[in-house]
Amino acid sequence: MLNSIIEKEKLLLVTDVPGYSPNISRLICMMNYSRFATLHSVSGLSVLELDHRFDDESNSIGALLLHMAAVDFYYQKFSFDERELSLEERAKWDSALDLGESARREIKGNNLNYYINTLNEIRSRTYELMKEKDDEWLEKKSKFGNADANNYWMWFHVFEDEINHRGQISWLRKRLPPGLQ
Repeated sequence: MLNSIIEKEKLLLVTDVPGYSPNISRLICMMNYSRFATLHSVSGLSVLELDHRFDDESNSIGALLLHMAAVDFYYQKFSFDERELSLEERAKWDSALDLGESARREIKGNNLNYYINTLNEIRSRTYELMKEKDDEWLEKKSKFGNADANNYWMWFHVFEDEINHRGQISWLRKRLPPGLQ
């Protein structure tokens, strides 16, 4: 997925991406690097490691990965389709979006390929949808809670949220019990 948008040797460049407007290109570059770093941070993890929770209040690495996909999906619907999630979509994504008790109970037993494939599938769709938009669309404002937010902020927030949770993943990975695999 990553290589279909930007070559690995250009991963450290925030630049134009063919087929995208200039500012969308720059968002994509930042999103690509963030995803590259996320995937690197979970490389080689087993199902037991992905499911491990540090304590009763923490989320698993797997839940955090699925949360990243859920946030991407939510902002697809909110910014491209200009709507909230349907009841069917909420049933599928709410646990991952909220990262509460239901996520701790429901998100487990999946291997790393499951999470990577889900992340790639959702992000690929985001990039398809971004091809149809331009920089003017990034400036479009929507009511977001009690404030206005533009699409630029929304997509910045998608990878900012991923970076935040990647920090949690790094912290959790360093504290995995020895021999958990």
